[in-house]
Amino acid sequence: MIEIWGKENCAFCSRAKSFCETRGYAFIYKQLGVDFEREQVFETFPDAKTFPQIKIHGKVIGGYTEFIKYVEDTGFNGTGHSL
Repeated sequence: MIEIWGKENCAFCSRAKSFCETRGYAFIYKQLGVDFEREQVFETFPDAKTFPQIKIHGKVIGGYTEFIKYVEDTGFNGTGHSL
């Protein structure tokens, strides 16, 4: 399962959600101030400097750019398995 931790009016958060939707990936979107607070970001993603922050099956991936690279490098197909 993909978790996208984002915030309102975030272009890269929207891109991450759109990327998942286009590929048919199941994901959960969590929004700052609604589903979590800033302190939780730093607890879960200690090195976070931007939004979104993304986890796949509990593994911290990073931001949007790292997410795309992860998908490309691993052949991730939305299930946690490579193609």
